[in-house]
This record gives sequence, C-alpha cells and structure tokens, in this order.
Amino acid sequence: MASAPLFTAAGQPAGETPLADDVFGARISEALIHQAVLRELANRRQGTHDTKTRAEVRGGGRKPYRQKGTGHARQGSIRAPHYRHGGVVHGPTPRSYEQSMPKKMRRAAIKSALSAKVQGEAVKVLETLSLPEISTKALAGLLQTVGVSSGRTMLIVSTRDETVRLSARNIPKLSLRVLPGLSTYEVMQTDHLLFTREAVQQLQEEFAR
Repeated sequence: MASAPLFTAAGQPAGETPLADDVFGARISEALIHQAVLRELANRRQGTHDTKTRAEVRGGGRKPYRQKGTGHARQGSIRAPHYRHGGVVHGPTPRSYEQSMPKKMRRAAIKSALSAKVQGEAVKVLETLSLPEISTKALAGLLQTVGVSSGRTMLIVSTRDETVRLSARNIPKLSLRVLPGLSTYEVMQTDHLLFTREAVQQLQEEFAR
C-alpha cells in the first residue's frame, strides 16, 4: 500500500499515513500524462493571433503602373505579399486550440501524476493546517520544518481558508490549491506536494465515486 510521511500541525514527524492505491499507487502512464499536459497547455492558448491578407491591408487599391510598356512585371496592387507592407500569405488567424480528452483519461492522468510523485517521495501530509492569524513567516517556518521549502511546492487543502491564502501568497515558489482544482501539468511541475489529511481523504473519496 502506498504511504506518505505524516506531520503534525507544528511540522513534527508523526509517522506514515496510508494512501489509497487506486489514486496514489496507480499504474504510471507517461503517454497519458504527456497527453493531459499538452491538452492543458493548448487550452490555455487564447488563439487571438491574426495577420492581414492583401485584402485587409490599408491602401493598394490603385494599379501601381500600366500593364504594358514599362519593362517591369505586371502588378495589380502594392499590397501584394511580395511588396514591403504587403499582405501576409497563409499567416495565423484567430482559431481555437482547445483539445478534448475523455473524463476517464483525465482522471487516469492525474492518478498517474500523483502516483509518480509518491514514488519519487515528493508527497507529504499534514494532520491539520490552521493558522491563528495571517502570518507569512509562520507558514514559511512550517514549510521549512516539514522540509518542503526548497523548490516549487504545492499546498493542497480541502476548503478555502482566507488566513492560509493570505499567508501563502507572498512565499516564493509556493502555490495554494483548493480541491478539486488539481492540474496534471501543475502536479508534474511541482517538486513537493503537501496535502492536508482532509484533502487526501476528499481526493480519495472523489476518485472512489
């Protein structure tokens, strides 16, 4: 059975906590993770890039010179693509980059990502996370005590807590996520995953359904 180090609210070691094998001990599929990451990055693109064709560039409505007798090649507009300031041929136009992916594949991808992090000993669990007041120093000290202060860290909680959010926002390389807002791409980009015990239970119950 998969497991992860457990820490008290003060950051002191409290043994190991078991993790559900169907979520944190699933078969790791690199191809599925790759597809999910590509989909997330593609869906972030706005697709608003645009270039003007010769029909959209201002000017060029008059024939630049007569058809014959000049010794030059015949031309119909100074906004043709081969002219400076002319239109663009086959340039990008607004489009959607959205990619679809079945729900079962998305769930399998996040399971693979979480299982890979467990195998890499990058997952740790807090019994509880409660701050009496807004304090970036207190939260940063807790992260350092737990051993996740170096590199990119994702703190995953089950419910929104304004005190925790305000304490975490100024800590470099720390991202706070409230379930069910987990991203396969962000999980793979993170060096440390720090769950609260409630978040682990909620995540396991969600995938069990």
